This record gives sequence, C-alpha cells and structure tokens, in this order.
Amino acid sequence: MSCADASREAGVALPGTATRAERWLLVEHPGRWGRDPVDDTPLPADVTEALGRFDGRVLLLRRPGRPGSGTTVFRADTAEEGGRLRRLDLTTIDALPGAEREAGEDVSGPLVLVCAHGRRDPCCARLGPPTYEALLAHLDPACVWQSSHHGGHRFAANVLVLPWGVQLGRVGVEDAAGVASALGAGRIPLEHYRGRTLYEPPVQAAEVAVRRAHGLDAVDAVHLVACDDAGHVCFLGPDGELRAIVEEREGPAVPASCGDEPAPTTSFAVRVESST
Repeated sequence: MSCADASREAGVALPGTATRAERWLLVEHPGRWGRDPVDDTPLPADVTEALGRFDGRVLLLRRPGRPGSGTTVFRADTAEEGGRLRRLDLTTIDALPGAEREAGEDVSGPLVLVCAHGRRDPCCARLGPPTYEALLAHLDPACVWQSSHHGGHRFAANVLVLPWGVQLGRVGVEDAAGVASALGAGRIPLEHYRGRTLYEPPVQAAEVAVRRAHGLDAVDAVHLVACDDAGHVCFLGPDGELRAIVEEREGPAVPASCGDEPAPTTSFAVRVESST
C-alpha cells in the first residue's frame, strides 16, 4: 500500500502538517530533479552556490511543454495578510543572487505549486501530475507549476500556494474545480487545508479549527495574536478574538514515504472557545 493510501485509510488528519517556511526561492529547471533539489540536481556550480546562500526554502519548478528560453525565478515572502511575490527573469547565472535582495518585479500571484517530485516519493509522481493538469483547466496557466518536494508525501497530491504560505493536501483531480474556484477568490479550501507555513504545527492546527468553526476561509481573515506552551492560542478575526486550546497527541503509525516502515504520527486535538 502506498504511503498516501495508508495515511488516508488510517485517518491521519491534515491540520498541523504544513511545512515550516516563510521565505521561498523558486527556480525554474525543466531538467532532471535529484532527490535533493539543490545538492542532487545537475545545476551549474554558480547556481548551486547561489541557491545554497538563500536563507529560506528552495524549490525547483517546471511547466512541461512551456516554450521560451532563460530561467524564471520567483522570490516569495509569506505574511499573514498574504505576503509578497517577485519575479526575476534570468539570462545570466550572475543575476541569480539578486533574488535575495530587492531586485525583481512584483507580481500579483498567487502561484499554485503541485508537488510532482517522483525521486522523493512515488505518490508525488503518481498523484501530482494529474492534479496539476486538472488545475490547469481552471486557473491561469501562468500561475500553475509543478514543483519539487515541499513536504508531506503521504498527503499527496500536495498543493502549495505562494506567497500566502497555504499548504493543501489530498487534492485529487475531482477536487480541482472547487480548489481553483476558492483560490481564485482569495479563499482557502478548508477541507484540504494542512495549515499556513508561517506557523508552528500546533498553531497551524488551531488556525484550521478556528477557521472551520467560524467559516472564515478568506486568506487574511485570521491573524495570530498570541500562543503559549500550554497550548492556548489566540487569533484576531473579523469580529474579535478567537481562542483555542490545542493538545498534542500521538497519531496513527503510517509510513512517512513509500517503502518506509510505519512510524507514529503527531495529531492535534483542538477545542475552539467562544469568541469575545
């Protein structure tokens, strides 16, 4: 059984499983991707060195069949209200470090990235490309890319929306129209929501629960106010504070990747309190 099938069958929950990152460098590379997108991919030495200096998460992008020359690079910075996305069209390797500064052109986004990194896990190779193709039919093709691994093979197909830092899981071909409609309206499809990448896992789980309890799916509808080690989390919503208490628990044992032995997962029990 694949890791994605095992995860679904065991009832491993999505909330609280998003990758942690606030800064992203996205580099178009239509060739072969290694298991590690930087160290194991046959890139020019200067490019590998520049990517290694980036203080954040590096992903490789491709759009099969895309015409054109040169390399497109996006810099995404995630923030609660949405974040910032810049594009840099490169013609020389020396220009690449400019993606770490203020260079580049601001673009509206968002970018919708579907993990199709088969060298990391067969589930991403099997489930990612069909979901990518399905989303292409409902979104501006210029905004939809296949990407290297961004976390959570067992939740494939995984979708990452930048610069929002919204990570979705178990997005099937049959879900593409609804997911695309929500994202196009600046909203989060909560049934697929793993969490926002700028939060730690317990806060991610609390935010998902608060959003579901109050029907708050707009990206900028919820802002973190405070959290503590006892699991108390406070957000600010449109009508005031929204509080939740999070308890970390041991979840079902499932493989993290295809071929791995089952290992315990972490789950979160969240109690949403009444708003003040």
